[in-house]
Amino acid sequence: MTLTADLFWSFRSPYSYLAIARYRALAASHDLAINLRPVYPLAIRQPDFFDRNHPNWLSYTMRDMIRVAQFHGIPFGPPRPDPIVQDMMTREIAAEQPYIYRLTRLGQAASRRGKSLAFAHETAQLIWGGARDWHLGDHLAGAAQRAGLDLAELDAEAEKDAQTLDNEIAANQIALEMAGHWGVPTLVFEGEPFFGQDRIEMAKWRMEQKGLRPR
Repeated sequence: MTLTADLFWSFRSPYSYLAIARYRALAASHDLAINLRPVYPLAIRQPDFFDRNHPNWLSYTMRDMIRVAQFHGIPFGPPRPDPIVQDMMTREIAAEQPYIYRLTRLGQAASRRGKSLAFAHETAQLIWGGARDWHLGDHLAGAAQRAGLDLAELDAEAEKDAQTLDNEIAANQIALEMAGHWGVPTLVFEGEPFFGQDRIEMAKWRMEQKGLRPR
């Protein structure tokens, strides 16, 4: 019997990127369906989040994400451009955000087609894997194609159906919080949340207790 789980995920989260290849590999190697449910990052949901954090938060996070990538052998580089337009010196979030709304709506459109895990993984490799100008040319079109999707079709839906997609994205956030967490990446299996890129083996262990088997 195929087990199912939800993965709550953000295009701006480096830890979401550092988790997704391993979750995708797990779904490929085991009888498991993972439905990736995109949410807007904290910079959109809580613009004052960075002001409220400890001054060491950003420098530690930068150091940690780099070593996690090195430890797992995951290609990693600062996003160029950042999916969120933000002044990293002042931590101020810009009023205009040309990237994150498009990305997240595209991810939700992919979720409607049952291909959000593949699309988010392929796209995240561009954003966080060191590619420059991932938003230009045919980068995103190639990512969509590798996920079995058509970018032009997704973009048309994201523009035409933006409000409904945003409602679905908001519902994803509510579902995440109802499951007992608020951050990403969080895998929820049978109502139990597993937060962070360092909980993948524990999530697998729990699913094995419920009958998870290799394909």
